Amino acid sequence: MPIYEYRCLACRRVSEFLILSQSDPFEPVCSRCGSTDLERVLSRVRVRLSEETRMERLADPSRWSGLADVDEKDPASMARMMRTMGPHLKEAMGEDYPGEMDEIIEEAMESGDMGMADESSELEE
Repeated sequence: MPIYEYRCLACRRVSEFLILSQSDPFEPVCSRCGSTDLERVLSRVRVRLSEETRMERLADPSRWSGLADVDEKDPASMARMMRTMGPHLKEAMGEDYPGEMDEIIEEAMESGDMGMADESSELEE
């Protein structure tokens, strides 16, 4: 049972439709504006991985060779690591992934500040 994607020519929103039978006539309707003027778009192939496979991939050090030089004391280095791992965290956490995380990472990359408290001031308290 394939899932097809269509782009509404009126509002440009892309919608997904599950096609249960190729023999039944299908007329896509935009879920945002209700238009029937849609064009089919080429979508990426998606493969659903098991939790075990995802965890194995995250644990594989060869997949993270670019992260070998991460300096946890350098905010820019930590931001690069978070940007690299972000999509994997989103997939692993699902709806629990904080939506503002991407914005925080981008702001940190631009400013060079990860928003971490100064450790020396915490130790003095």
